[in-house]
Formats: sequence, C-alpha cells, structure tokens
Amino acid sequence: MPTQQVPRLGGAVNPEFAGLKRQIYATSRPWEAANGFSRAVRIGNLIETSLCSPAASDGTILFPGDVYRQTQACFVVIGESLRALGMDFHDVIKTRIYVIDPSHWVDSGRAHAEVFKDIRPALGWVYMSAFFNPDIMVEVECTAYKAS
Repeated sequence: MPTQQVPRLGGAVNPEFAGLKRQIYATSRPWEAANGFSRAVRIGNLIETSLCSPAASDGTILFPGDVYRQTQACFVVIGESLRALGMDFHDVIKTRIYVIDPSHWVDSGRAHAEVFKDIRPALGWVYMSAFFNPDIMVEVECTAYKAS
C-alpha cells in the first residue's frame, strides 16, 4: 500500500512541491529497506520507478540466462508499482533498459514491445559492466506522467 510524505529539500519543505503529496510504493524485496529506497515514487502527476531487477519477492533472481523472460519479470514489477500509485503502462513516457551485453537489446526489446507496441514511450538502452548479482542480465526503470 502506498504511503504519503511531504517532499522536503535539505530538511525544509521544497516550494516547488508545496501542496503536493509524495506517495511511495515499496515491495518486500530485501534490498529496498536495506538500502533505503522505494520501488516507485509519485509526486503529483509524475511517477519514477527504481531500477527493477528480475527478482521474486524474496530476492531470488528469476530466469537466469534468459534476457527476454527477465525483462518480462521486470515489467511485472513495474506494472504493479504503477497501478499501486494510480497509473498504468499507458501513462509511461520513457523506459530505460539496462543490459550487460549490447546484443541483448533484441530480446529485451521484444519484451518491451509486448507491453508498449501501441503506447510507444521514449526508450533508451544503457550498457552496464555488471549488476549486483551475476544472474541478472537486464534491469528496467520507467517514468510515467498522467495529465490532470
């Protein structure tokens, strides 16, 4: 369930967000609490998701070696996060896919197209040297915006 906070900058209320509530969404994945971050944050009409790993709720990495299925798993987590904060994939304006091997753009792109072929958000691929777990081949994050 999302929680609400008042956005603050350096301990004071940030005037750019005056009157807006900050909603956060967290899952039970162990590294969120351990590292002090939320799965997704909504302020006003904007949601940013954290980089999503292809992991089960207990932190077990899903589908080692399968970029396509790992990307699909990331989108499941993202979809849950967006819906919990009142948006869905139709509100996504940009996705970023992080991969270790540049050739993985094909399989990760195929999974992306299954979700977004008719929505067509902006997309960027980022090439990494490694992830925190060697079984992870891809991670995904997105930005969503809903006009009022």
